[in-house]
Amino acid sequence: MRFSLESDLNRYSITSYGPDWVRVNQQEFRRSVIVTPERLVSDWPPQTFGELVEGHFEVIADLKPEIVLLGTGGRQRFPRPSLLRSLLERGVGVEIMDTAAACRTYNIIMLEDRRVAAALLLAD
Repeated sequence: MRFSLESDLNRYSITSYGPDWVRVNQQEFRRSVIVTPERLVSDWPPQTFGELVEGHFEVIADLKPEIVLLGTGGRQRFPRPSLLRSLLERGVGVEIMDTAAACRTYNIIMLEDRRVAAALLLAD
């Protein structure tokens, strides 16, 4: 899906996505990424939902978001609560959804000038 947004070159937005890829600004990724308005983490290690461990969420927590959108691939899957501990203990809101929904939701929340992080798994 392609989005039509006013482009702000100082912020990262998700401009389009597909089943196994996402485009952030004008750069396409085919591996998991974390996107915030100010930062792009293109080397986030987990590639599939089954690879998620607590340390992956600590990386997200260090970005100091107020809300995290976890895109779990082609379908919504819920991680064990213990994996989310580093976020929840800091009072960070966590929303779990499929990756397509996370891409759409990220742009809306980002445009509200909120501290959002989208952690997107692209492979199932």
